[in-house]
Amino acid sequence: MQRPPLKQAKSITNVFNSAYWHLSQQDFTIAEIRIKLERKTDNIEWIEKVLSQLIDNRYLKNDLEFALHYCESAFNNEIGKTAIRRKLTMRGISISEIETALEQVIEQGNINFNEMATNQLLSRYVTFDGVSKEKIYSQMTNRGFSRQEIDQALLQHPAHDSLQTKLEIKAEKADLTIEIMKLYRKGKGQTFILRELKQRLIDVTKFEETLYQLSLAGDIDFYRSCRDQLAKKNYDLSDYKEKSKAYAYLSRKGFISDEIKEAMSLEQG
Repeated sequence: MQRPPLKQAKSITNVFNSAYWHLSQQDFTIAEIRIKLERKTDNIEWIEKVLSQLIDNRYLKNDLEFALHYCESAFNNEIGKTAIRRKLTMRGISISEIETALEQVIEQGNINFNEMATNQLLSRYVTFDGVSKEKIYSQMTNRGFSRQEIDQALLQHPAHDSLQTKLEIKAEKADLTIEIMKLYRKGKGQTFILRELKQRLIDVTKFEETLYQLSLAGDIDFYRSCRDQLAKKNYDLSDYKEKSKAYAYLSRKGFISDEIKEAMSLEQG
């Protein structure tokens, strides 16, 4: 639904009243209040006069004062430097004012960001059950902490050794038989399947035993699968170069030499 047009100011008093109303709701930067007043009037002279008087009368903080107050509040809430820079920049504060405010507040408060990151992590997580390493880094980065600060915080956490990556969490839940069958149905050979499972950090200690049981049950037959994959292509196996291409193709799909040779001999026959 489209917002109705804002009633335009007929006098500078209307502009003052609009500014006072906004500032009674929350703190705004000069840039933010200017944008709001520009919606109220296109009289630049009125806007500049109102802003100047608001600053002089301490109703509106200048940019450095705003940045200093924001930094103090953010640090008290365990928010790191990069988040502060990002948010103050979005609110129209210049980089130079932000850096001046950060430097001043950090020095006066003797801020220790490694300690701040550690406190934040400890207060947020007692354990890391159900949460991935990537999620921790994403959340802490969004709060403004650096990679080094996050690393240090993790080292201080009692549950540090239990923290897993998304891949490790998924691998831990994986069923070896199901994962093998998924890849087999996609026409992959055993060497490809084994390599893929290892890359996904799935436990393959029972790989050979599982293949044997699946083979006995008739669920997998790599010789047949190799023939089926070759039949999908139109290689001329009477041509040496074409035959080499076919061999390389089947090898990339994970089939072993005996399977490939039998598939080719049957295809030629």
